[in-house]
Amino acid sequence: QVQPVESGGGLVQAGGSLRLSCSGSRSIFNVGWYRQAPGKQRESVASITTDGSTNYAVSVKGRFTISRDNAKNTVYLQMNSLKPEDTAVYYCRLSRLGVAYWGQGTQVTVSS
Repeated sequence: QVQPVESGGGLVQAGGSLRLSCSGSRSIFNVGWYRQAPGKQRESVASITTDGSTNYAVSVKGRFTISRDNAKNTVYLQMNSLKPEDTAVYYCRLSRLGVAYWGQGTQVTVSS
């Protein structure tokens, strides 16, 4: 049973930082962080492949960093300089051989 679990969300003031974790992210999976704000479609935020290549949405480039610790089967999303528009539920997605597994999400709220 593959079940990623997100943690680390919370309430933070604009300009602050949070680090999200996605446990269960074994090294065989490509991993993506997505977010969904109320009334909006889910969007890709950042991704990391099995060999460590990363990709970021334009809106978060330079502020967010995705990384993985294969020894801990965990992928992290370090979020700095947070803005109110970053408020959303953040989801972790594992993928391998065309099959994807989603976590339940963690709420991030950035106050102005």
